[in-house]
This record gives sequence, structure tokens and C-alpha cells, in this order.
Amino acid sequence: MRHAQVRYFRGEHPHDVLLTEAGRTQAAAAAEALREVHFDRVVTSGLPRTLETARTVAPGAELEENPALREIESGELRGVAPEVVQEMMTAAFRGVVPLETRFLGGETIGELLDRVLPALDDLLADESWDVALLVLHGAVNRAILGRALTGERVFLGAFEQAPACINVLDVDPGGSFIVRAVGYTPYDPAQVRGARQTTMEQLWQEYLDARSGKP
Repeated sequence: MRHAQVRYFRGEHPHDVLLTEAGRTQAAAAAEALREVHFDRVVTSGLPRTLETARTVAPGAELEENPALREIESGELRGVAPEVVQEMMTAAFRGVVPLETRFLGGETIGELLDRVLPALDDLLADESWDVALLVLHGAVNRAILGRALTGERVFLGAFEQAPACINVLDVDPGGSFIVRAVGYTPYDPAQVRGARQTTMEQLWQEYLDARSGKP
């Protein structure tokens, strides 16, 4: 699943942001949806927003932290013209994203896959667990879903990963995936509330609000 809602332009480093009040409600809804599931392992990226979400969804579980599964790293946006930032944000995750594409001027998609996919392979090679919960990030989840659906090193940007959404994957002993659910949001199952913006469109609006001094 993806971590629940945060706000990125409030003065903190993106690594340090915490869940909003709405985010805590979203995490609680995910916890209710998964309350009958026993998790043998709970894996996070170690970033506070994944830890906070995981503690709500799997209370009492021992949380593992794997920095290789952290979110794709953005570049420095200060000094970049707003129209350029808008294009980078709104076009970041469209279609099959080329591996050389840089996310907001930072890490490339290929660099993301270079660290996420080996971590995924290591997890799958461990036969000690049956059901695992991975509380991660939007781009990281897309990388995993791309592998699950195609078996290839491909990034499918069109998979929307709303805050606290749940993806359900099975994997057989041979390593083949069955994708059972993608992007399920228990707090808004049809995802029709609000303006129906993508997460990157919402990020652009947060960026504009921060520039204008809106809370």
C-alpha cells in the first residue's frame, strides 16, 4: 500500500513529513479493511510517513525498514520557472515512462528500478513468510506493479496510487505474479470525492499554495 496523506511544502524536508489529520483517517480506514489479515512481515521504507501508516494498519507488528524502498528522489525546485515545474509534475507519471526520465529533475526512473527491484527480489526469495504488508510510496508501488504485470523492468505511470491505497498481489513459487487488486481506497472506494485529481496534480496545487502563502 501507499502511505496515507501528507503535505510536502510546509517547510520540512520531504523525508520528514508526517501524516495529516485526513491521512490518519485514511490509514484507519485501511486498517479496518485489513483487520482480519495476519501479516508475517511488515516492511516500510523507513521514512516517517510509512512508519506512521504501518503502525496504524498493523498495530503491534515489528516494522522492518528498507531504505532501498524509499520514494523516488526529486531535484531542487527553487529557482525553476513555475510553468516548468507544472509540466514536470503533471506529466511525471504518464504511460510507460522512459527509464532515463528524471523525476522533477532528480532521480531517474532507471535509478529507482535499480534499487527497488533487487529489494523486491530479496523479499520474494525469503520463504519464511506467507503474507507481507509493504507500506511504501507511489512511484515505488508503480515499479513493483510494473514488474508484477509484465515481468519486465518497466514503469507504468498510469497506475494511480492515491494516499493509503491498497494493492493486492499473489506470487507463486516460480515467481509469477497474480494481480488481484490495484489502488483500492477503503475511505473512498470509487475515488469520486473532491476534484478527482491525480496525486501529481494535487502536488502541483500544494506547490502553488505554498508559493502564494496559503495554509
